[in-house]
Parts: sequence; C-alpha cells; structure tokens
Amino acid sequence: MSNFLDDNEDLKFYLHRYVDWGALFAETEVGKDPEGFESVEEAKEFYLDCLDLIGSFAANEIAPYAEELDREKIKLQDGEVIFPERLQGIFDQIAEMGLHGLCVPRDLGGMNCPMLTYLVQGELISRADVSVMAHHSFHGGIAMAMLMYSAEEGTTSFDPEALRITETRFQRQISEILNGEAWGCMDITEPDAGSDMGALRTRAEQDDSGQWFLTGQKIFVTSGHGRYHFVICKTEDAESDDGGLGNLSLFLVETFRPDGQGGRERLATLERIEEKMGHHASATVTVQFDRTPAELVGERGQGFKQMLLLMNNARIAVGFESLGICEAAWRMAKEYASVRQSMGKTIDQHELIADMLDDMEVSTRALRALSMRAAVLNELYSRRRLRLRYLTQPDTEEYARLESDVKWLQHQTRMVTPLVKYVGSETAVRLSRMAIQIHGGYGYTQEYGAEKLLRDALVLPIYEGTSQIQSLMATKDALLAITREPARFFRRIANTWRRSSFASDVLERRVARLEHTALAAQRGLMTRILKGKWATARTEVDASLLAAMKNWDPKRDFGPALLHAENLAVLLADVATAKELWRQAKAYPERRELLEGFLERAEPRCADRSYRISSTGDRLLAKLQANEEQPQERSA
Repeated sequence: MSNFLDDNEDLKFYLHRYVDWGALFAETEVGKDPEGFESVEEAKEFYLDCLDLIGSFAANEIAPYAEELDREKIKLQDGEVIFPERLQGIFDQIAEMGLHGLCVPRDLGGMNCPMLTYLVQGELISRADVSVMAHHSFHGGIAMAMLMYSAEEGTTSFDPEALRITETRFQRQISEILNGEAWGCMDITEPDAGSDMGALRTRAEQDDSGQWFLTGQKIFVTSGHGRYHFVICKTEDAESDDGGLGNLSLFLVETFRPDGQGGRERLATLERIEEKMGHHASATVTVQFDRTPAELVGERGQGFKQMLLLMNNARIAVGFESLGICEAAWRMAKEYASVRQSMGKTIDQHELIADMLDDMEVSTRALRALSMRAAVLNELYSRRRLRLRYLTQPDTEEYARLESDVKWLQHQTRMVTPLVKYVGSETAVRLSRMAIQIHGGYGYTQEYGAEKLLRDALVLPIYEGTSQIQSLMATKDALLAITREPARFFRRIANTWRRSSFASDVLERRVARLEHTALAAQRGLMTRILKGKWATARTEVDASLLAAMKNWDPKRDFGPALLHAENLAVLLADVATAKELWRQAKAYPERRELLEGFLERAEPRCADRSYRISSTGDRLLAKLQANEEQPQERSA
C-alpha cells in the first residue's frame, strides 16, 4: 500500500529529526492527565503513528479517486448541500478515525496532539486532493477556533492544580464537531466587500432583551453548509479613523437546528453553490441571514482583530495545502518525465527538463522549510500566550521571562506568516503550471491530472487573503519596524555586510549576502519614502523634518513601497527561507546540498527583484499622483 508520509524523505527529516518535539510536548501536555504521555518519546511515537495513518489514508482512500471527486458535482437540493457518495464516504471514514479531534485537548474529547500534526496532515491530504483538505479543515480547525475564542474572552475555566480545562463556552459545539455531527466555517466576504472590510454591510442588532440578530448576505463561504458560522459584520455606526474596522464585531451563528423529526429548521438560507474552476470536492456557498439569532464573541467592535487570530492560523494552513499541491506536481512531472522517450532518451535526461524538475524539487523542499518554521513559531506563541495569561502568576520571574518570550515569538510569527501564505500559494501555481508543460499536450488533457492540479492551485493566491494583501502586510511590517528602530536596522545592514565578506563558511557568506540585498532594497525604499514625506512636510506651515517623522501613515507615506510590495515580499521570503536552511545545514551537514540548490535559484531572483525596486516605478507613481490631483467628475 502507498503512504504519502513514508515515501517523503524530506518530510520525515523534520518529523523524525529536526522538529523540537520536546518544546511542543511541554506546551501541549501542560496538566497531570492520567491519560497523558509519560515521556516525549512516547508522545512523539503517537504523533507519528497518527500521521502515518493519515498518510496511508490519503494515498489509498483519497488520491485514487481524485478524478472522480473532481467530476462528481456537489448539489444544492431543497435548500441543503448534498455530497456525492464517494466524497461523503471519505468524510465518514475521517470521522470514524477521530481526525476531527486530532489537536483538541483530551479534556474535551480530542487526541491532544500539537497543532503541527494538524498542519502536516494538511500537506498529506492536499497531496491527494486539496479540496478534501479544504473541507476537512473546517472541522477540527473550527473546533480549535471555538476553544481559542473562549479562552481569549475568559469563558474557559481551568483547574489550577491539575491544569485541566473544566468548562468552555462552546463545549457542546466542539463535541458535535468531534463526533462528526457538525462543522463550522467563517463568513467574511460580501458582494461589494472583499479586501475592503470597512465596506461590509451585513449587520447585527440587539433587541430589548439583549439578543443579537444578524441580517445580510455572505458569499464565497467555504463549507458554508456547516451548522456553525463565525460571521464578521457591522455593529457600530460611529465614524472611525481605521477605515471602519472598529465598527465590526464577530458572532457565532447557528444556521440550522434539528427539528426533532429528523429534519432541520433553517435559521439562515443557502442560496447557491458556486460553480468553480477547481476545488470541486469543496462546497463554496452564498448564505443569506434574515434576523438570524447570533451570539457575540468577545467584545463588540473587536471583530477585525478577532478575525485576524483565526486567519493567521488559516494562512499558515494554506502554506501546507500549497505544499501538498507542490509535492503532487513535482512527483507527477518526475514520474512522467522518467518514462517519456524523446530523441533516444527519457526527457528527464534532457537538460532543460532536468533543470525544471530540479527547480520543482528545490522549491517544494524550501517551502516546507519555511512552512515548518512558521508552524512551530506560531504554535509556541499561541500556547505560551495562553500559559502566560491563565497559568502564570504576575510579578514573578517566570512571568517576566515568559512575557519576553511571547513578545519575541509574536514578532517572529507576524513576520513569517504572510510570507508562507504568499510564497506557498504562488509556488503551487507555478509548479502546477510546470507539471503541465513537462507533460506537453497530455498535460492539457484531463487524462493525467496535471491540469486539475493547476485548477485547484489557482484559488490559493486568492482565499484567506490574496497574495497582494500578504505582500502588503509583510512590506508594511518590515518598513514600520525600520521607523521604530532605525539604529537597529543600520546595525543589521553592517552586520550582514561583515558576514557576507568575512564569515568562514561560504554558505553563510552567501546567505548573509542575500539578506544584505534585501536590507539594501528596504533602505532604498525608505530613502524614497523619506524624500517624499519631507517634500510634503515642507509645504505645510511651520513643518519640520522631526515633526514629519513622528507620525507614519502607510497608506499615505508608503507609496513607493506599496508599489513594490510583491518584489519586497519575494526578497523577504527568500531571506527567511535561506536563514532557516542555514540553521538546518549547521546542525545537519547533509542539508547543505539543499541550501546550495536554493541559493542557486534565490540569488538571481533576488538580484532581479532588488533591481526592480531600485530602478522602476517612478513613472507609474507620477501617473497615479497626477490622477489624484485631477478634479473628479461628479456622477450624475
């Protein structure tokens, strides 16, 4: 039997050798649970057994039926979504295996595995069929989100001695999800409000008794036929200086209830299933709310911040979904090229095809390095943040140490998360396209499945925040960090230059040179930004450079950087990946070859992106400025 874990040596390197399971074990097994593991090794064996089971299930129960899952349509019948028999059978098996509770604490009936295991299963299942993973993610993922939101708002209780959960607000809903009886989703997008969340129109209002009711329409809701919906909508009317984001709140909405006769009482309506290019085993629906009862989550007006907690985890998960597609595309292309004859030899022996295959392999393994780092950083941050809040006494040495650790982890996670989403989704599209090309005319047909990979991959740069949104986030964070600590930034430039010239190891010199290139590009952008800010300040009465530098508005001040956000995101992602691969190479010399292969690709790519940042864009920026200065015609 096939196994998508057992045949992946690079993934096994992380799971068997590189991941610090001790750190994850310490944060996962926090209490004295009689059902818990007695040692890290015992826990690790269980985690890997779970992933081995999932690897076998993905390879034998999902992958062989990918074409059927793609062909058989999900239907909307009498207002309810109906899965084809094969797809329903897959999720019946997943429920029987208990995978919906993989990372849910034992106190709530789950397996209490680290979140890393959930993300790795995302790669394994996505390699078989990414749309199956997209739906599966709204089971255990939403259960964990319910627990997270309850903990954040203080409605989860702990036994301080046993360090166990005694009660949590959404305990009933979590239990239903673990049993396979229900799942959830998140409802964000509206017909006239995608990335501009301040333009959302769906609204929640309270009656005299304090009950909330929600009215409006949400579109593009993945797995939106689930019972439980986290919905972000408008609750406030006051003007806000954050583009209306302070007017938003988050709600948990139950869209149907059992009617006691084996049917459902609908509290919200499913209006349609989207006909999509790919992801055919995942239902994407339009939901209409009409004074649907809703429960406020957290505080009103904090919906945008709460949504980001959920989406940051989801964005890392998309990186692992992308990994599954990349792995499938590379293996599909490699297998075909190894048997396809041309000009007296298989095409994998032709230099151009060999280079493409090498690029696909290196890109996939590099993405895995970045994704693994993001996953571990984010999990440690999330768990230690809760430990700090609930399980650590203030004004103690332990509290101060943990608080410092949490701040560092938060910064590292914030920097790497948009890069994983950006580079993962873009790489999945690029490698799927390469797989088609290597298959030639067969790749354009449905016979081999290469075109399906591309159709499935094309949504990844769109959902959970587009690639452009991710690059803007990464750019703003990088440049705002410079404005806060300019001295530290210039020390980094000097340090990377020194290491690029004098480090004893040639690979360390090359990694430092790559980082220096990225820092120099940021310095160039800041120079252009400062010139523009100073020019604007000089037109104001009594303006001074010092006064101009005190306040920063990325939307107004960062024009050159926003134009080049994707170029800078590529630089930042390549640097983050190279630094992670260098950490691996120092500890495991056999990883040097991967770093060398990555640098061969990254160095010219970064030189190109750096040139674009330093030498292009002025013409377009001038054109945009001229358009802004022209009086706008009044609409009739």
